[in-house]
Amino acid sequence: MRRTLFIHCSPHGEAAHGYRLAREILDQPRRCGDAATVIERDLTAAPLPPLSGDYATALTGDTAADDARFAMSESLIAELEHSDRLLISLPMHNFTVPAAFKLWIDYVVRIHRSFAATEDGKVGLLADRATTILVSSGGFHHGERAFQLDFLSPYVEHVLATIGIHDVAFHYLQGLTFGEAAVSAAVDAARDRLKAAGLLAAGGKCRTPMRPDAIDLHS
Repeated sequence: MRRTLFIHCSPHGEAAHGYRLAREILDQPRRCGDAATVIERDLTAAPLPPLSGDYATALTGDTAADDARFAMSESLIAELEHSDRLLISLPMHNFTVPAAFKLWIDYVVRIHRSFAATEDGKVGLLADRATTILVSSGGFHHGERAFQLDFLSPYVEHVLATIGIHDVAFHYLQGLTFGEAAVSAAVDAARDRLKAAGLLAAGGKCRTPMRPDAIDLHS
């Protein structure tokens, strides 16, 4: 049975356009009679605690993985280990990731646990898996209408590669502050790209997904 880890962190919650598209992806197997499960991590409704001095001390010392100071980190890494697909919905904040997602990164990118430091650089210790990232932004940072930089995509790609996740595809919803018509066009264009990638059914026909899918969200 496929298991998807679904992470989202928009301040708009379930009203966010990225979240709604993610739900369409997650609901696809149910519509097609498939079975899958989801681990959902809502970083806005249930924010992670800030990194503490005790955690930093444990991280830089010879501390066992089952030390209580690593409890939150272990829980988040376990969610990755117990999933074979990853779906992330991210708004772009000031050219990069929201603070809530950066904190998730700081918990899961952990030396000796999710990556090893070698003479050739950092090597990921987690299994690769198909990963889809939906990025929502008020402006344009890709394509012919781009007028701002995108630090989010290369950063997230590099971070995930550091822990062993390389099979990553980005899908963008851009120009979401340019009025209702622009929002509708952005969502339709993103939905078409998701259909082309096999994440959504085209013409009502079920097809084998190329990227994460799941149903029955639970915390």
